[in-house]
Amino acid sequence: MPACLSDVCRLTAAALPLVLIVSLTERASIAQEPQTSTITIRAARVLDGRGKIITNGVVEVQGTKIVKVDQRQGPVTYDLGDTTVLPGMIDVHTHIDWHFQPNGMYGRRDGQPEETPAQRDAAIAANLKATLEAGFTTVQNVGNAGDKALREATASGKLVGPRILSSLGQIQGGPRNTPELLRDRVRQLKANGADLIKIFASESIRTGGAPTMTQEQLDAACGEAKAQGLRTLVHAHAAEAIIRSVKAGCTEVEHGAYASDEALKLMKDTGTYFDPNIGLVLQNYIENKDKYMGSGNYDEAGFAFMEKAVGVKGEMFGRALKSGVKMPLGTDAVAGAHGQNAREIIARVQEGQAPMDGIISATSLAAESMRMDKTIGTLAPEYEADIVAVSGNPLQDITKLRSVVFVMKGGTVYKKPGS
Repeated sequence: MPACLSDVCRLTAAALPLVLIVSLTERASIAQEPQTSTITIRAARVLDGRGKIITNGVVEVQGTKIVKVDQRQGPVTYDLGDTTVLPGMIDVHTHIDWHFQPNGMYGRRDGQPEETPAQRDAAIAANLKATLEAGFTTVQNVGNAGDKALREATASGKLVGPRILSSLGQIQGGPRNTPELLRDRVRQLKANGADLIKIFASESIRTGGAPTMTQEQLDAACGEAKAQGLRTLVHAHAAEAIIRSVKAGCTEVEHGAYASDEALKLMKDTGTYFDPNIGLVLQNYIENKDKYMGSGNYDEAGFAFMEKAVGVKGEMFGRALKSGVKMPLGTDAVAGAHGQNAREIIARVQEGQAPMDGIISATSLAAESMRMDKTIGTLAPEYEADIVAVSGNPLQDITKLRSVVFVMKGGTVYKKPGS
């Protein structure tokens, strides 16, 4: 494995034995409601994920699909009272396999026993469960070849968790990675079944975030991905790294701590998506400093960079809002953060985004950024029955997004009041 420059270096095994994943099914499962032919759900408010509000709305589900959204009277399968129903939320940037070791620390430590494969898989299964129960029914997990087994296991129902899209690996720069080698790497990932390509165009925020890929390298990687019909997700902190990525035709920029007004305008003008990760990942690192400290570049200097970056990102996000760039919801959730994904939406609203826009960023806009806007992220006929409900009204109090009382994914109920 090449040296990792990202905020999410892979320190776990590259692949998870499917037999172990399957063996976790009973331990990982949460109460599931057997699927019936028709399920109806009523709530005081229904948000369709595109800005529409239906009061006293009812969502009707048949099988795995939504068939109707209306205001009918009469009995329903689930009357959720004073709640708000919305599409299953989407996180476009997670690292669901990141977890703390049995000793409570992140990463392997000298003198400490190695965790067993079963311990690792149990921790990942717990992350999947926490994420789904928090109302996130789809995640885009980027950077790890082991995601293939997780993606298959959750899709088949052998493991309970959100729908997973994955890059199944990552691409980095460096003088040895010629444009042709980068194009070949993209083709390899495509052949392996990657849903998208993850690219590192800058250093980690902990080491300053400087550019690490030339324009020629990014042109090759993003150009080949486009030729293969794949999207590209680019880790880029420095303004120059962002500008190079956009000029290369990359699909989405992640992080962007040092995004300049020029970089923001360029993303806006080209329709490039921007996922700034302002509300969870850095805060989670700082909150769990003792658990990360001593692993890789998690040192005092690295944490000093991250603590400073919290304020930098807040200021940058304000400028990003004014620029009009499209910002789907992504958290970069790592060990300690899984199940807290909605903190990102809350932080965005606290930094000035309208509550409805924050919710749209985690539903229809996130789906659009993944080219899945015809199947998920919206409550409407023919869409997947990914439906969540939160207590109260998040349009009045955005923190209600963390009070999830009902979760349905693909027509199957995983959480309901009282469960």
